[in-house]
Amino acid sequence: MTDYRSIITLEPGKRGGKPCVRGLRITVQDVLGWLAMGMTPEDIVADYPELTRDDVMACLAYAADREKHAVWVQAAA
Repeated sequence: MTDYRSIITLEPGKRGGKPCVRGLRITVQDVLGWLAMGMTPEDIVADYPELTRDDVMACLAYAADREKHAVWVQAAA
């Protein structure tokens, strides 16, 4: 799995504090959305040359790690 910690950044004043790629204004959510729409990592890099394939993989690794630590709380009935 890609070590995303050196690629995914959190800055309070940038994009509302959402996790971004290397301090750019491209969020992890942006990248995940493009992948969900069917774009390949190669398509994303072609459309956004400031990104690398490693950046795209870091977004996936970040999301996978977050999911691993997600906690679901059931609302009171």
